[in-house]
Amino acid sequence: MSSLKITKKHHKHLNNPFPSTQTSHPFIEGTLFFNSQTVPSHKKFSIGKDFQLLWCSNNGGYLSISHRSNPSKLIWSTIPGQAFVSAALAETEVEESRGSFVVKDGDVHLVCNHQTIEEIRVINQFDHSLEAINQDSQYGFEQKNDLNSSQFPMLLISGWIFSMKKGKKQFQKAGISADIQFETKETSTSARYWLLFDQKNSNQIGFQVMLGEPSFKQSHKTSPTPTGRYRGFRRRLGQIRKRKLGFFRYLSRPRGYVTVSSAEEEIQEMKVAESTKFNRVCLTYSSEAKERFYGFGEQFSHMDFKGKRVPIFVQEQGIGRGDQPITFAANLVSYRAGGDWSTTYAPSPFYMTSKMRSLYLEGYDYSVFDLTRNDRVQIQIHGTSVQGRILHGNSPSELIEHFTETIGRPPVLPEWIISGAVVGMQGGTETVHDTWDKLRTYNVPVSAFWLQDWVGQRETLIGSQLWWNWEVDTKRYCGWQQLVQDLNAQHIKVMTYCNPCLAPTHEKPNRRRNLFEEAIKLDILVKDKHGQPYMVPNTAFDVGMLDLTHPNTASWFKQILQEMVDDGVRGWMADFGEGLPVDATLYSGEDPISAHNRYPELWAQINREFVEEWKSKCVGKVKEDPEEALVFFMRAGFRNSPKWGMLFWEGDQMVSWQANDGIKSAVTGLLSSGLSGYAFNHSDIGGYCAVNLPFINYTRSEELLLRWMELNAFTTVFRTHEGNKPSSNSQFYSNHQTLSQFARLAKVYKAWNFYRIQLVKEAAQKGLPVCRHLFLHYPEDEHVHHLSYQQFLVGTEILVVPVLDKGKKNVKAYFPVGESSNWQHIWTGKLFTEQGCEAWVEAPIGYPAVFVKAGSIIGETFVKNLRDLEIL
Repeated sequence: MSSLKITKKHHKHLNNPFPSTQTSHPFIEGTLFFNSQTVPSHKKFSIGKDFQLLWCSNNGGYLSISHRSNPSKLIWSTIPGQAFVSAALAETEVEESRGSFVVKDGDVHLVCNHQTIEEIRVINQFDHSLEAINQDSQYGFEQKNDLNSSQFPMLLISGWIFSMKKGKKQFQKAGISADIQFETKETSTSARYWLLFDQKNSNQIGFQVMLGEPSFKQSHKTSPTPTGRYRGFRRRLGQIRKRKLGFFRYLSRPRGYVTVSSAEEEIQEMKVAESTKFNRVCLTYSSEAKERFYGFGEQFSHMDFKGKRVPIFVQEQGIGRGDQPITFAANLVSYRAGGDWSTTYAPSPFYMTSKMRSLYLEGYDYSVFDLTRNDRVQIQIHGTSVQGRILHGNSPSELIEHFTETIGRPPVLPEWIISGAVVGMQGGTETVHDTWDKLRTYNVPVSAFWLQDWVGQRETLIGSQLWWNWEVDTKRYCGWQQLVQDLNAQHIKVMTYCNPCLAPTHEKPNRRRNLFEEAIKLDILVKDKHGQPYMVPNTAFDVGMLDLTHPNTASWFKQILQEMVDDGVRGWMADFGEGLPVDATLYSGEDPISAHNRYPELWAQINREFVEEWKSKCVGKVKEDPEEALVFFMRAGFRNSPKWGMLFWEGDQMVSWQANDGIKSAVTGLLSSGLSGYAFNHSDIGGYCAVNLPFINYTRSEELLLRWMELNAFTTVFRTHEGNKPSSNSQFYSNHQTLSQFARLAKVYKAWNFYRIQLVKEAAQKGLPVCRHLFLHYPEDEHVHHLSYQQFLVGTEILVVPVLDKGKKNVKAYFPVGESSNWQHIWTGKLFTEQGCEAWVEAPIGYPAVFVKAGSIIGETFVKNLRDLEIL
């Protein structure tokens, strides 16, 4: 009997400040065998027209894949004599607390870690003997999409995975006896597997691993003969040549929850009938000891993940993420609220390496990339099959381009959002007018006011919070439409806030609509196990969450967005999306654990569809004027989010200098997400999360605010945020110094707007990020691989070395090997001609260490604009 155990600890208020780490089953290793009568000793096979697979029986046998343009470069290979497909049946426990999750492996009931290759079969569209082949899987795979891009020949590798019986033998010596455990040559469990390779396009190979039903106590000496179901699989697979159907499946785990409640926590156990179904599939292949692994979505603590186990699960990033003492305090008062180095709003099952190898998984199952071994990678998937793609590229930029060609790229951003400062503030109509008057006095280039409190505020146990009812609060923002018109007359847009959750508003005095009650009547909220609206704990109140799989949800929410835009609003933060409960019941009936990773993509898709539909309906001046274009930005995401999201921000960093959740992590997140397809990203200027406790005090200092302004002056969007405790934090409007520096750095941001427009267009065409880790353009420079947050490129022409430490007035800049131009300091004009060297550079407040390529048109134009704006 296996089970999925869900432990909910939303209301547990005194916790272990050092919670246990995530546990996964250990690295699975086994031996590879092959049938010498049916498998050749050495042969090359074509996969489509651009790839080839080599099978070699030396050293126990291995596979390797290369692109025909460079046959000596292996883009994927297995380990000689080692199993590359394995599977297991294991207990699973998910702990959940207010948007934070940890997935743990419990008891392992079954492991098939050894593997045979019985056949390597070419599937050719002209091979009429294969007209009746399809899968023989107990799981009932469904064809999901037409794979029109798949090219013949395909390659099908099949055989068995199995475990060997454990035996005991007594050993005696010198009067001492002991029981020695060993593996016999007899299998205890075996199952069929199929590994399919097919070319998707000139730069990508698709792969899928499928498993058959395990059988027990079969002799390893003779392979089981194909069953009728296997023959049926073979018959139907041949129909690919006619229909080009894919090998995809979406499965719902069996339901039937048993709930046990206590004062401290709620445990739900989903029992799975005693069976032989695997729920773990592993794919193991080779790596190199010094190979660096980049990507995995938006990651805040590391750039290179070699030596780590990387879980791929959307969730709150946490408060502190290992930085102390704040992580200790957050974990103490709210279970696992501190997070750790791996917790992120926007992970992605994608990587690229320093050896120009790249792979990503399709689907939405929870997965772990185990990179702890020097010579191998193991991907552990919590599911019953594996689908993914292997990418070919000769450089990091090519790999990003090939990856985003499939998953999608963002549209070109409206120029108004990147032309000046986006002023994030709260307070109501009069406060906005007063702030605008101050900004005009300091001649600040402003593109928009972002007013997240447009819905009104209420007092809760933790302070002032927004009413999650997405309509304007006419008391707080008296004359809302006039305010929007007045700002628009000054070429300043108004942006607002929403998220996919709704709070009960029966206590709100001046509401026009009760969206929570409307959603209940329409039956479009996520449900609990009893079929009732699932009330999800969120800070000091509970909310209902929109069921984005319901066919009526999108049209209803788009009407809300339409009302907002009809008032003249041209942008909004589409917040949250990372907190779908893993025991929720969805209209689609799909597994909520997989749906959890898909939810932020659905949330982005609804917002993006509205933008495109609104654009298509516009007529006259509104349609032609780029100043009228819409934009939204969000924090939660998954692999395909760059296709749907227009702009991203990095969520809620601490107002600190620390590495895991402060200003340094904002740079790491910016660059790691850029390598994962998130071309447009930025952070809140000054950070967001402040904490005032008796012995733990995190508040935004003026120095931190100004240094964060310098940093964000070189990101896609230059946007402020007052933070969760505005009165405790230094703000851009706090005094003359902060206003002067805000004006100065907004002009620095404006000075490279011409280049930013170019980079935004390039991102929409190729998927390349605006802000780039040096690895993207200098992959051969070994020193570059040791950099994380220390410096970054804007496009190819600007090098930024931000000050990220308290009290520092200078920085150490590194000038990479492989650049044909010298780097020129923008403030002094000094040239740095030596490659592969470091230099200390003065960087007083207001003068961040920034360099341009000497003699480049981009650099010269940037410097000229600085002079014209009287900054230089």
